[in-house]
Amino acid sequence: MNAAGNFGKVAVLLGGRSAEREISLMSGNGVLNALRAKGVDAHAFDPAERDLFELKREGFARCFIALHGRGGEDGTVQGALEYLGVPYTGSGVLGSALAMDKVRTKQVWQANGLPTPPYEPIDAKTKFDGVAARLGLPLVVKPVQEGSSIGITKVRAVAEIDEAYALAVNYDPVVIAEKFIAGSEYTASIVDDAALPLIRIEAPEGKYDYQNKYFTDVTKYLCPCGLPAAEEEEIKALALKAFQTVGCTGWGRIDLMLDAQSRPWLLEVNTAPGMTGHSLVPMAAKAIGISYEDLCVKILEGSHVG
Repeated sequence: MNAAGNFGKVAVLLGGRSAEREISLMSGNGVLNALRAKGVDAHAFDPAERDLFELKREGFARCFIALHGRGGEDGTVQGALEYLGVPYTGSGVLGSALAMDKVRTKQVWQANGLPTPPYEPIDAKTKFDGVAARLGLPLVVKPVQEGSSIGITKVRAVAEIDEAYALAVNYDPVVIAEKFIAGSEYTASIVDDAALPLIRIEAPEGKYDYQNKYFTDVTKYLCPCGLPAAEEEEIKALALKAFQTVGCTGWGRIDLMLDAQSRPWLLEVNTAPGMTGHSLVPMAAKAIGISYEDLCVKILEGSHVG
């Protein structure tokens, strides 16, 4: 690890204006405390309350991005930091923007022959019975540019799609219906452009939603994940390829499903994953002996401009 003083004055970007503000504050404060514990001169910086140009005026040498959702993971803050010449953690402008948009991510994956569930964009004029006939039921209806399972609904009947669409469109004008993959849910954490051990997620009734992600202790996280070693390595390689194909770099997380035939299906990319007490990247890092504090320093070491 670098000597803490080599980082200079560090801003932990947290909070923001997205629907994931609450989780970002939890992640950011965790990172802030971890960096300070390692001797880093770290300070909280909330872009919802302060102008980013203050970073330069106040002598910040680099930023740890702990913002989630729009304004934090979609390339906008990355572009602003590049303009200011302030190094930051995680993916660049292009990778962040593509990964935030679930449709564009799927299009890039499909163009490169990577497996992702079939989907269709839907709006208020869409004939939902046709979508259900083409994709099959159950379906997952979700806003295209939100994370943390916000605005997502699993629907089992055509009659339920209208209400699910109404919920999703509250968060984003672009909504998709995606074929539901019945099977086991996994996540692959990426740090330093390498895949960490997989985590299998077992949520009550398979409902890994906002509440069960962050505010309950009923969800089980299994690491080791229980897959044969060779199969796990194959999935890790697929996840890393999926991450890099979308133009992502540094650290992040790929969420995926394994169906009844053990075929992997890529769901989405997170370019600034949660760093809360329930978060998955720290769990995977811990499995290979990397503490939360050292993980934060390791991510900060990868800060860059462009």
